[in-house]
Amino acid sequence: MSETTLDQTPQSDAREGVASSDRRKFLRKSVALAATGAAAAAAGNAYGDVDLETVTEPLEINPTRNILGRGVVSVPYGMPSKFEKDVVRRNVSWLTADTVASISFTPWQDLNGIITPNGLHFERHHAGAVDIDPETHQLVIHGMVDKPMIFSMDDLKRMPSHTAIHFLECPANGAMEWRGVQMDSMQFTHGMMSCSEWTGVKLTDLMEYVGVDPKSTWLYAEGADGSALQRSIPMEGAKDQFGEPIPADSCEMYKDAMIAYAQNGEALRPENGYPIRFLLPGCEANMSIKWLRRIKFVDKPLVTYQETRHYIEPLPDGTIRQFSLVNEANSVINYPCPDYQMKGKGAYEIRGIAWSGRGKVAHVDVSIDGGKNWQEAELVEPVLSKCVTKFKLPFEWKGGEHLIMSRVTDETGYVQPTLMQMRKVRGFNSIYHKNSIQAWKIEKTGEVKNVQIENF
Repeated sequence: MSETTLDQTPQSDAREGVASSDRRKFLRKSVALAATGAAAAAAGNAYGDVDLETVTEPLEINPTRNILGRGVVSVPYGMPSKFEKDVVRRNVSWLTADTVASISFTPWQDLNGIITPNGLHFERHHAGAVDIDPETHQLVIHGMVDKPMIFSMDDLKRMPSHTAIHFLECPANGAMEWRGVQMDSMQFTHGMMSCSEWTGVKLTDLMEYVGVDPKSTWLYAEGADGSALQRSIPMEGAKDQFGEPIPADSCEMYKDAMIAYAQNGEALRPENGYPIRFLLPGCEANMSIKWLRRIKFVDKPLVTYQETRHYIEPLPDGTIRQFSLVNEANSVINYPCPDYQMKGKGAYEIRGIAWSGRGKVAHVDVSIDGGKNWQEAELVEPVLSKCVTKFKLPFEWKGGEHLIMSRVTDETGYVQPTLMQMRKVRGFNSIYHKNSIQAWKIEKTGEVKNVQIENF
């Protein structure tokens, strides 16, 4: 096991490192220009111990002031600056045998909002992304319904639309870290999650349209890609194939579902299911079937290949956890994180993201001493159900070692567990639903590393 063990001895500078929420510590640097006779800035007061440069001369003229820039529509579809070329999705070459049945990761360490740009939304394909002509694509809804129907794209777009912001998370997010530290990058520890504004038709509207039989307790969704990805989705009264009831909260999730045709205001990208995908907020993303072609209402789970071969979890007692559908509350600090080094002593702002498949984030606590002490972070609006929420907390780094981590509590009262708590229940051989508290270590050199703390 490549676990990193850390000394838990209290550090005096760590206790002192949580900065006051007094905003005066973050007053902007004043700039004194000799030409205007303005007073010099008290840089040391504004940014703690940082020695900021004061300016005594006007800025030099930028070279770009002497040229003409690009004309309109020279880039018909706008792209990021060339200086942001490294902000891209990445995959791990050794993780899968090929890139067709594989996954890419969202670079959350480089993002500043709750919305993931479409080009950075993580990908998970079971047989590669396909291009489907919307003019010919159809969705059939049948099974236990009064009126089996086929819908074209035009049919769906004529119906009442629904828009909401939700995250999607692969249940394997963080899977590489179950047995120990693997990757020194937040992109690879938490990048199988993205958050977008989705627009489409509510499933419940379509259910009313076709007249779903009240005795139907499951729906079955199927994609049009080469894997024909299939998942069974529970509704009220659902029981598994052995007759055991599915937890009631899992049976309510379908009420938020939609057939999505737009993402962040534009058509879905092919890698996200163009022209339509099922969207089941709060549940593991493989249930949000891409390239959706069929919905069938039934009275039992179809126990598909994916529900027996892949998305199950072996437990230490030899039993199997199945239909563990909901993504539990999770959080992580994305600044500072291993993808960046500290840029000298002084004031910083710890920032991070939190989310829960069961509703809203209620609060987030942050520790800078390995979980000995916690301080409540400020949540950044908007705080939405089944959506990424940003949090922040002032932090003054005096050059010492710190173990920084966040812990979210959602509106149901669920508290993000430690890794030790998860391993005690789920063992070391699991793959899915690893939502334990993530620790980063700030070294005296300013490096930030991914670590796991013994007995935490």
